[in-house]
Amino acid sequence: MVEFTQFRQDFAIIAGWVNFGGKVLDLGCGDGELLTYLRASLEVKGYGVEKDDANWLACLQNGTNVIQMDLEDGLSGFEDQSFDTVILSQTLQAMHNTEEIVQEMLRVGREIIVTFPNFGYWRNRMQITTGTMPVSKTLPYQWFDTPNVHLCTINDFEQFCKNHKIDVIERKVITDGNEVNFMPNLLGNLAMYRLKSS
Repeated sequence: MVEFTQFRQDFAIIAGWVNFGGKVLDLGCGDGELLTYLRASLEVKGYGVEKDDANWLACLQNGTNVIQMDLEDGLSGFEDQSFDTVILSQTLQAMHNTEEIVQEMLRVGREIIVTFPNFGYWRNRMQITTGTMPVSKTLPYQWFDTPNVHLCTINDFEQFCKNHKIDVIERKVITDGNEVNFMPNLLGNLAMYRLKSS
């Protein structure tokens, strides 16, 4: 059994949205930690997609099935509806072709999970009022070295889903591991969505 040094509420929420033994594709999988967690807790069969050399190597070393490729090139190597769940965890904001990757996820997966740092979180707003770009646990980069190109708020993303005829099956918003139900666009720092095509 794999042991995790720190409980991750976002991983637990994602696990609650994934079927036991399901087929999962994790896009921008980093070092494979999420897939390792899902394999250990739900016996999923999964693949990760990662372009960074160091993360790709880390996946191989921990036994994660990983394909090295750039998500910006699309998912043409995957057949329609070939996965139960396709996950994009805290990577949406770093994508140049946001619309294309979300549409490709919906083509490849029966359901998709998208999580992202909520730019509307009150601490981010406060930092902007002081004249600086926000830096936090979910947005850890300075303005000059950030990979983030499309930051959005919860309200922005929900309008995006509406405009693109994407059904929100479920939404969770958390801050420091605690679920936020009151004024989530202001008080929530990580937004998590379970989605499917209309």
